[in-house]
Amino acid sequence: MSVQPTPQSHKIADVHLARKAIVYVRQSSERQVQQNTESQRLQYALADRARALGWTEVEVVDSDLGTSAGPGSVRAGFDRVIASVTLGEVGIIFSREASRLSRTDRDWCHLLEVCGLFDTLIGDGEQVYDLSLMDDQLVLGIKGTLSVVELKILKLRMQQGMEEKARRGELRRKLTPGYVYDLEGRVVKDPDLRVQETIHLVFRKFRETWSVRQTFKWFHDEGLLVPANGMARGRDGIIWKPPTLTWTNGILHNPVYAGAYVYGRRPTEMTVQDGRLHKRTGRLRTAQECRVLIRNHHEAYLDWDAFEENQKIMRSNCTKKACDPAVAAVRSGRALLAGLLRCGRCGRKLNVYYVRKNETAPRYQCKGEFDSGGDYCLGFSGRAVEQIFCAELMKIISPMGLEASVEAIDALTSSAQDRRDVLARQFQQVEYEARRAFEQYNEVDARNRLVAAELERRWNSKLEVVAGVKAELERLDAETRPMTEQERQRIMQLGQQFSQVWNDERCPVSLKKKIVHTVVEEVVVSPDESGRILRLVIHWSGGAHTQLEVHRPAPDAAQRTSLEALEIIRRLAVRYGDDVIAQVLNKHHLRTGKGNRWTAVSVHTARRRHAIEGQAHTVADPQILTMGEAARHYGVNCMTIRHLVRQGILKMHQLVRWAPWEIERAALEAEPVQTALRRLLHTGRLTQKGVCSEDQLSIFT
Repeated sequence: MSVQPTPQSHKIADVHLARKAIVYVRQSSERQVQQNTESQRLQYALADRARALGWTEVEVVDSDLGTSAGPGSVRAGFDRVIASVTLGEVGIIFSREASRLSRTDRDWCHLLEVCGLFDTLIGDGEQVYDLSLMDDQLVLGIKGTLSVVELKILKLRMQQGMEEKARRGELRRKLTPGYVYDLEGRVVKDPDLRVQETIHLVFRKFRETWSVRQTFKWFHDEGLLVPANGMARGRDGIIWKPPTLTWTNGILHNPVYAGAYVYGRRPTEMTVQDGRLHKRTGRLRTAQECRVLIRNHHEAYLDWDAFEENQKIMRSNCTKKACDPAVAAVRSGRALLAGLLRCGRCGRKLNVYYVRKNETAPRYQCKGEFDSGGDYCLGFSGRAVEQIFCAELMKIISPMGLEASVEAIDALTSSAQDRRDVLARQFQQVEYEARRAFEQYNEVDARNRLVAAELERRWNSKLEVVAGVKAELERLDAETRPMTEQERQRIMQLGQQFSQVWNDERCPVSLKKKIVHTVVEEVVVSPDESGRILRLVIHWSGGAHTQLEVHRPAPDAAQRTSLEALEIIRRLAVRYGDDVIAQVLNKHHLRTGKGNRWTAVSVHTARRRHAIEGQAHTVADPQILTMGEAARHYGVNCMTIRHLVRQGILKMHQLVRWAPWEIERAALEAEPVQTALRRLLHTGRLTQKGVCSEDQLSIFT
């Protein structure tokens, strides 16, 4: 096949034809790949154009089909083209238009730079461009700029249209389980009652447990299935699957279930990794942070006030994201006012400490400026404060004891009823599916065994599911025992004696905390001028305030530092550091006020509390040596120094027993010590017993 010379033929040299030609094929989305087949045909046809211009080796790179060329995209095919050009293997790169190669200035300039360095041509459906020619560089630069601007204009136009439609609440997105679009495009509840009741049950169980994880755990332990978006019968629909913590968390945090329309809840962010832009999904925004928020947009599963209260509970449960370290979930610890006490001096929340592992009375403490080197702001034992608080609390909520009894009866009655209702709805659905499977099997010709056998198998599997759910319902009915009238009367009597129930040891602390957190916003505590009385201001949830005064609990005498330990600390702190003092105290078998071994930190705390001057580390005195330092000074062992002291040749001083020896350097230089050391060097003995003449012969050699 002969090719007519073209105006660009003089740009193609033999060195270009000796290399291969690359045809780069790309479309921006999977939808374009499936529907815009004509664009693919035109791009693949560039291979014939390359052969017509004289290339024998033509490679088609189409691995980027369905991949965007915008900022942050990762294109393996485009990177392969650049790599081939840098290896000097490419004579020309064919692309239908500039937008197929790149949509960003960075990639476009990088491609032109590499092609110019390695003498690689660029071609499209009509022209061939040589990067060594200024005119071709200018034309390609303009085309690349137009490609980038075109993308930005199209993207901006689509975003503005979507946002404008979203502001009216008309932008349709995939709905969460529990909602569907009606024939008029409005958001309505799913007509499937099983779906509705399961969603309602999620919110009801969360209000009972106050925990996302405990809500998920209840569904998981009961073996209940939950609705989720998926492929049902070959199309998007609801599938039933075991619950996950992510599913439960998504349901409880989604403002859609409160009847709100939101847009921009999970934005896309651009990050730089290894010098390249990458797209990632940003953090989930709250309803107030979304770009569009329309309340009362559709029918809700719970009202907006209840939704915001749920968000507040979940924020307080999260210790990692909470701005205040004292805020945490309601747990089983004995500290009744954990997370509620606030310091009246500095405004910080008070932290909770337990003195011993088996201690039941907590200690509340405000760390104040301790982290920056200062002192604690406030601290006190919680036993007396909690007793006064509980007495005031009983005055407020005791009249509501009967109402609490009625709610307790309803809760006990409906505890097993919730699971039974879910199983009953599931039984209705599986019965319907079994009937449909039977109808399909009944309509097929029995002689067509290939089809009849498969439909019969499906029918039998549905019948097995029906039998399993029915057996579970029967077992639950057998285990559920109705409440007798005697039990009902007993619960009502407990409501009349609410204080007795509250103070009973069998009443769980977690339940008490839930009640306290429900009726109390916070408690501000501050000492008076003398520091002996604590003033409490209780901020109730309804807006009322109550002021109380409590005598500040005195420190427990059993937890005070012993006088013997304090005397040793005073005597040693003049010369030695906290670490050395701790060793001496431990050798005396003394313990701290809490019954622990002494450490440098506990010695420092005791000095600070009792105003004892000292230092963290021992300050060396060149004129005073310890036993080890004296031994190293003369090159002997510590036992030699001990013998010198024991025999009265060397004098030493010791502040207390087990304290380091103090030996003056002048005493080491005294003549008796020097004589003993010289004798040790010549005879191996520090002292000699008796007198022996130098002329006396020894019978031992």
